[in-house]
Amino acid sequence: MVRGYLPQPGLVAQDIQAQLKENLGITVKIEVMESGAFLDENKTGVQPMFLLGWGADYPDQTNFLDYHFGKGASKEFGNGFTDIHETLAKAAQLADPAERNKLYGEANALIKQHVPMIPVAHGGSGTAYKADVTGAHSSPLGNENFSVMAPGDRKQFVWMQNAEPLSLYCADEEDGESLRACEQINEALLAYTVGGTAVEPSLAEKYSANADLTEWTFNLRPGVKFSDGTPLTAKDVVASWAAQWDAANPLHKGRTSVFTYFNALFGAFLNTPPAQ
Repeated sequence: MVRGYLPQPGLVAQDIQAQLKENLGITVKIEVMESGAFLDENKTGVQPMFLLGWGADYPDQTNFLDYHFGKGASKEFGNGFTDIHETLAKAAQLADPAERNKLYGEANALIKQHVPMIPVAHGGSGTAYKADVTGAHSSPLGNENFSVMAPGDRKQFVWMQNAEPLSLYCADEEDGESLRACEQINEALLAYTVGGTAVEPSLAEKYSANADLTEWTFNLRPGVKFSDGTPLTAKDVVASWAAQWDAANPLHKGRTSVFTYFNALFGAFLNTPPAQ
């Protein structure tokens, strides 16, 4: 898939193909797939080998390691490894960065031991705009904020990206194309500064946590309304969370109903059917 950090995946795939043939005598056939179909198939674990990039959704190790290798991760790297699961779970429960980093070092060593993936390169984030666009910026998290931009004297802002959004039921999507669109029409409790990674209030005007980070309190910004004029309440926040967490919730049904992000980052659903 074409990404800002991997603009020519075809050439990279051909290089890997040639090296495998020359050095190991392994013949690999390159198959090109549409972005959405690739991601849907990838998370089921049916692809024996694949080229996949990743950009941060938020600046923390959990977004990379827990999402791909934690207990709730999809099967893109198989059924997972218990020792990696346990190490990542311990790290995620700690608040001290130094103590967390020790465990993440152990997790990296375990990933290398089990060889479920090989890093090829580390890229950056890049965007291009017409010169008359004001407020133009590139985000390291891929969440460019269109509301702060103005396209010169034009009435329409046109954005080109790698693929169409798969859906706008955002909780059930994990591809950057869908999430970028979702971030233009939805607002979270907390947000990031435009073009940066510093956390700032959004729907919540302030928040606090207990010492061991097991309880969080968010105070909603007063006067917030939905597009139909309905006031935002704490019940709406709980309903949004429950739709993702509770597999028995009637709203726990999206394009695929897999809810990959929630399960990967939080470890398990509530009321998950035995078959899953």
